[in-house]
Amino acid sequence: MFDGSQAETLVAGIKHSYYFQFSLLALSSIFFLVDPFAAIPSFIAITHGLDEKHRRRTARRAATTCFIVLSAFAIAGEYIFRLFGIKLPAFEIAGGLILLLIGIDMLQARRSATQESKSETAEAAEKDDAGIVPMGIPMLAGPGAISTVMVLVGQATTHWQMGAILGAIAITAVIAYFVLAGAETVRKVLGETGIRILVRIMGLLLVALAMQFFVNALTDLGLIQRALVEN
Repeated sequence: MFDGSQAETLVAGIKHSYYFQFSLLALSSIFFLVDPFAAIPSFIAITHGLDEKHRRRTARRAATTCFIVLSAFAIAGEYIFRLFGIKLPAFEIAGGLILLLIGIDMLQARRSATQESKSETAEAAEKDDAGIVPMGIPMLAGPGAISTVMVLVGQATTHWQMGAILGAIAITAVIAYFVLAGAETVRKVLGETGIRILVRIMGLLLVALAMQFFVNALTDLGLIQRALVEN
């Protein structure tokens, strides 16, 4: 049996493990970009007048579309880099810029225009089923989430890292389904103020993640010493 010191040593080892850190980075960055909580108001507006069965079906299609799109870019990311001759630092800078713009909007508790627009929400409300477009893409699997997945794929060098990325996408899609399927309940529990606070917190973390992408790009280009970044 483990005693207290052994348990603390084990926990500390897990926290400092590169496997744990990469997996946590993949899950947090993808989840913050998909951000199903911020999509709740749009989902409620789009599914207004539908019964519970149809709302759940719309949520399921949105989550499934999100999973398929992000997984496709994760699997094809390396080939896309090769096809267009794009180097990882260039994509890290581009992805960091997108994350920064989205994060700034989230800090103001509003949905970024890169993820959805008022016209898309209004048009989707008139469709019989808007689970795939625009809920699945671009509201959930938007440019920010896609670019983040591709940056993570560019950093992945082993099969377990790819597995961590795909696992993070799957977990995010499952959470997105339950959040959207229970949108009315979530809104009642958190309230409009609670959702705004949650979105702002995610936005702050997203801005920090964008800065980390910039730092990684400068490090890969040799403009910053890796030892300084790691310290």
